[in-house]
Amino acid sequence: MGDHPAKTHDDDAAALYVGDVMHARLKPVGHRFTYRVMSLLVDLGRLDEADRQSALFGVNRAALYSFHEKDHGDRDGSSLRAYAARCAAAHGVDLTGGRVRLLCYPRLLGYVFNPLSVYFCHRADGALALIIYEVRNTFGEIHAYALPLRAADISCAGIRQEQDKLLHVSPFIAMAMRYHFRISPPQDTVKLRILETDREGPLLAATFSGRRRALTSAALLGAFFALPLVTFKVMAAIHWEALRLWLKGARPVRCPDLPAAAAETASRSPRPRGS
Repeated sequence: MGDHPAKTHDDDAAALYVGDVMHARLKPVGHRFTYRVMSLLVDLGRLDEADRQSALFGVNRAALYSFHEKDHGDRDGSSLRAYAARCAAAHGVDLTGGRVRLLCYPRLLGYVFNPLSVYFCHRADGALALIIYEVRNTFGEIHAYALPLRAADISCAGIRQEQDKLLHVSPFIAMAMRYHFRISPPQDTVKLRILETDREGPLLAATFSGRRRALTSAALLGAFFALPLVTFKVMAAIHWEALRLWLKGARPVRCPDLPAAAAETASRSPRPRGS
């Protein structure tokens, strides 16, 4: 009789990453802040399993902490796994038989705001093939950037990708910007960095560094008391730091008028474009 490998938490359909978010505005005024958060990593092909991991966590239903497919993608409650596959296919990437994992904030008491959600899309052989960066602003608009991985993107420092900015996010930052992503995909830890640059160089740096924890009732209950109302804090922090930035002398820039077709695309979740 052969022994089967013991199941580890790395095999779970959903996991938690607890760590720090940091934002640093580099010009025209310096401004920096850090706060503690808890993110969710969920396998979009195993949502039924994730729904059974804890009595305090639900998928597409109410719970203390929850994940709802209607918060992402096309935002109509349809399959996010299928959504990611369509996005990948548009770039010639076949995800048949591969995992798609989404890193995002979970709902807490029914509320969530995700400034950035990241889909890690794998081929059947396990290789990471495409990353979708889903960016949201406080006006209810969402835009997804789907970027296939090239050999040149991968180094010992992580994955590096670039993308022109296509969605107006901060009232203090103009549209003529470029995003520089640097990613260490989720394992025991996860690291995300976005450097936003204009023609003169870096303007804003934002990072998240988190350590993996098993998604259990004990972990969720601990987070509820250690990070009270964390999903509400994300939105509150955005507005509070905007006020502090304004008091330091930063002034809003006018968002350029978009053509009707582009505005419609930005107002709902598009099928991502990588260029």
